[in-house]
Amino acid sequence: MPIQKISARLPTLSPANLSPVEPRSDRGPLPFVKWAGGKRTLLGELSSRVPTQFDRYFEPFVGGGALFFAINARITNALLSDSNLELVITYNVIRKDPDGVIPLLEEHARRHSKDYYYRIRGQHALQDPIKIAARFIYLNKTCYNGLYRVNGSGHFNVPMGRYAAPSVYDLDNIIACHRALQVVQIEYRDFETIAPQAGDFVYCDPPYHPVGETASFTKYTKADFSEEDQTRLRDFALRLHGQGIHVMVSNSDTPLIRRLYDHPVFKVAIVQAPRFVNCKPTKRGPINELVITTY
Repeated sequence: MPIQKISARLPTLSPANLSPVEPRSDRGPLPFVKWAGGKRTLLGELSSRVPTQFDRYFEPFVGGGALFFAINARITNALLSDSNLELVITYNVIRKDPDGVIPLLEEHARRHSKDYYYRIRGQHALQDPIKIAARFIYLNKTCYNGLYRVNGSGHFNVPMGRYAAPSVYDLDNIIACHRALQVVQIEYRDFETIAPQAGDFVYCDPPYHPVGETASFTKYTKADFSEEDQTRLRDFALRLHGQGIHVMVSNSDTPLIRRLYDHPVFKVAIVQAPRFVNCKPTKRGPINELVITTY
């Protein structure tokens, strides 16, 4: 069945009339990718800690963007960024050209099989942003547990998941995300290079520090997010606080993270988060995480 041009179904977009309501649903926009460590299960805890007032919104480890999409009605100007280039390309395609990516997602969904999955996974040299975005979403929705992991060459290497009928995309949700992203800049950059100003709000959800034997997934890019990077993030949060910027950080509840944020500036709250990503089903369940604020 031919795809209707998505842009024809949308009103003229401006901050005044942007709405999180989808065309055929009263549900607001949801992340269009699955993300290990995503924050959909913690949105109540996080949303309740968002500053009452803030100017621009920054999320330098955007991942699935659960908090951004949850509070998008409050946001009129934002910078979402990440050090995962394919993720950033995908966000920009959803923001600029959903018409282009939808037919490719339909094709991926129609042709999905084990052989097809591994053939698409092996396409590491794509140049067209729309093809990159379609491949990224397809692999994300059909790979094992929605993980994003790369090898030493920077190539995605997660095996196919065991789904009888995986849902590759949701047209209405892509439209809703497209609308929400109209007030956003999306950039490929290291977290330390963002430049918020006094009154802005920065939410940092970095790759978590590993907890015991259950390692966090830190191989989202060719370079791991190391303990030195965790320290660099803590120092960055302190600098932002000194500039009058509101900062919230999520991380695992480990001795290192507690030690790093043992400072009068930080308020540390323990929250429980369900975790479903573990190779051993018996080790999936609620775990303690930390939500850290400077306000």
